[in-house]
Amino acid sequence: MDIIKQLENELVEVKNFPNFKSGDTVIVSYKIKEGNKERIQQFQGVVLQRRGSGVTETFTVRKMSGNIGVERIFPIASPFVDQIVVTKKGAVRRARIFYFRELTGKAARIKEKRSFASIKK
Repeated sequence: MDIIKQLENELVEVKNFPNFKSGDTVIVSYKIKEGNKERIQQFQGVVLQRRGSGVTETFTVRKMSGNIGVERIFPIASPFVDQIVVTKKGAVRRARIFYFRELTGKAARIKEKRSFASIKK
């Protein structure tokens, strides 16, 4: 098994993304190929979970498009993920917030985690 992990680490380039966890609101910029053209599209939503480790790690992001919830699973080591920007840190008590799928309206809000670094004296 160690040989497989060594090969994965040598072959796959893992980018440095900011630390984020479930409950955080992120903007994922990913590359889309249409014919011979390539463009970057952004997907903004709440992280429901992170799963796996190392090269095989993935994270699920959920957003509301109109009245329909849209979820997308992104591999961390994918060459198509260009950048990840954390816009809000959420205060949740679970690693996987699947209960968030059933919530609508004001109940679907996540409290923002306050950081002392952003408060000026």
